[in-house]
This record gives sequence, C-alpha cells and structure tokens, in this order.
Amino acid sequence: MIKPCWKPSVEGDGSRRGADSNGRFDGLLWYKDLGSHVNGEFSMAVVQANGLLEDQCQLESGSLSSLTSGPRGTFIGVYDGHGGPETARFINDNLFHNLKKFATEHQEVSADVIKKAFLATEEEFLSSVKQQWLENPQLASVGACCLVGVICAGLLYVANAGDSRVVLGRADKTVRGVTAIQLSTEHNASIQSVRDELQLLHPDDSQIVVLKHKVWRVKGLIQVSRSIGDAYLKKPEFNKEPLLAKFRLPEPFSRPILSPEPSIFIHRLNTKDQFLIFASDGLWEHLSNQEAVDLVHSYPRNGIAKRLIKAALKLAAKKREMRYSDLKKIDRGVRRHFHDDITVLVVFLDPPSMSWIYSRSSTVSIRGSGGVFSAAKS
Repeated sequence: MIKPCWKPSVEGDGSRRGADSNGRFDGLLWYKDLGSHVNGEFSMAVVQANGLLEDQCQLESGSLSSLTSGPRGTFIGVYDGHGGPETARFINDNLFHNLKKFATEHQEVSADVIKKAFLATEEEFLSSVKQQWLENPQLASVGACCLVGVICAGLLYVANAGDSRVVLGRADKTVRGVTAIQLSTEHNASIQSVRDELQLLHPDDSQIVVLKHKVWRVKGLIQVSRSIGDAYLKKPEFNKEPLLAKFRLPEPFSRPILSPEPSIFIHRLNTKDQFLIFASDGLWEHLSNQEAVDLVHSYPRNGIAKRLIKAALKLAAKKREMRYSDLKKIDRGVRRHFHDDITVLVVFLDPPSMSWIYSRSSTVSIRGSGGVFSAAKS
C-alpha cells in the first residue's frame, strides 16, 4: 500500500477569496491571481513577446499516478520554447502523463521516475520529428527548456534541462525577511562549468562552444546545452537537407551535441520554506533571485505572479528609456526586441493546518496551450 503524499482533504475549487477560476487576459498578459494546490496556494502568469507564444506552463495537483492508493502531490512545469512553440506545447501535453505512467509502474515518485518521464517525452517528440520530416523538416530545429518541480511526501524534486530557474524563499529571522535559495542547475553556455562540461564530453571538437557576438553558443547556434527537442543537434539524420542551411553543421557528428537529461535536486521541505518561484529565463534577465523573493514576501499572494512579471517589464522598459505604459502598446513579435516571453508560477508552501483539505478524487489542473490557456478540475 502506497502512502499518499498529502493527507486527503475537503474538495476545493482552487478559486477562493474571489480569485479567478480559469485565469484572465490583459492584452498579451495571461494570469491566474490565486488558486489552491494540495499543500497551499499558487499564482501564475504569462506574458507573450514572440509572434507565437513559445512559453508553456502547467500545474497539476492531486493524484500523481493512476492508482487510487498512489502518491499525491503537486506537479509544476515551465517549458521555455525556442525556434517555435511546438516542442513546448508537446511537453505540456505529454510530460505529466509520462510521469504518471512511470509513477504507476514504480508505485512511487522518485528522481528515477522523473528522469524516465523526461527521456520518454524526448523520444516521443523525436519520433514525431521523424514522422513529419519530409513535410515539416524545420520541426527538427525546434526545442524547449524544461523545468519541473514535484512536491510529494514532504520532498521537493526539481528537474531541469535548460536555463529556466526555481528559487526558494526561506524565512530568515536574522534579516526579518526571506532568503533566496536557487534550487535548479542551469545549462547555458554563458556559464563556465557548462562550457567545461561540453568540452569534456567533446574533446575532439574545438568548436563545441563558440563566442559569437559576445554570446557563448553551442556550435555557434544555441545557448543551452540541454533541452527537449532540437533534434538537429542530437541525431545526424536530421542535420541535412531539407533542413534550412543555417541550422546544418558543416561537419557530421557521431554523438548527440545536446542532452535531454535533466539535472535533479531533491530537497526535504521544512517549516522555514515559505514559497517557490518557478520562472523562464525571461524573468531572471531582469530580476535577481533576492529581488524576486523580496517582492513575493512584501506583497499579498493574490496576483503576485502578475506583479513579478510587471516588475520585470518595467525594468525592461527602463533599460530602453521607455515607460511601461508605452511598452504595453507594442504588439507581439515586435515586443521580442524588448523582452522575452515570461512565465512565472509562485507556489506557496503552507503547513498542513493552513492547507486546503482535498478529497481523494479531487484534482486541479491548469496549463497553457498555444497561447490559449485552460483550467480543469474534477
């Protein structure tokens, strides 16, 4: 018999205190001000900058397997696409299902289960690329960074492939506030250790990382060293015509250049842990870890994810000597010259006495899909 990750509780609709149940739009900004998950509350928001929204996200709370007696908890996913929205959408549709499949098989949530879910999603996407190769070869050049958090049985699992980030806000009596603790490992060629890792894995390739226009890039093409998708840098069969010439490498490669394997960190939650900020790198380009944590600590929960995004956008506008009100008028596509798509989920970690009580059949599911966001609960 598997113990539930959280104690069963009364069913809630995830929309107390007058919070929106399905999220709302404000121009290019989508937000859900406040909702409930198995062990607390959450706030989420996404702002679009690209012509097509390349960021996707989801929060799934309740059962983490197909067994009625199986583990329960909360799954958080932030998927930052590049080259197009297809990979991030695919992850949004498949990763959580794969995690539930492997959690059912193993009768638990573990680092191994999460890793298997990542790799299965990768294989399924590469299979889709192969199936569509002749009619849609450019799908081979689309990928996504993938950041996942799973809260289960008092543990937080963080799995990351790419450069999105999760930061913990921990109560700190010495400063009468909260301290920011980064829990995710990032895979971006701007980081020396990532370049060292790539050079160690590819000792015969002097061009494995290239400084191009003052930016370090893997093979001069991409900043991240790990991702889902990007088939053209993983399988030689996709690095040829009819793929566009700008993506094709001049020399063939015998081993994958990028990896889909996530870095996984396990943290045992304690009473000092107040909240988690999951966000795509678009947020962290403008806010430091401590600035983001201080902002969450200083304002009410309701609408806090939206407030983080607005703080980042105000800084983006200031850097270009603009007013935020003027930036808001710039349409998607053109907006990408000022900031990236930004996704933020703030997940509060409440003690059991404050948490919503959920029935064994209750679930909360909310996720973005192709710029149109949907919520579901049962």
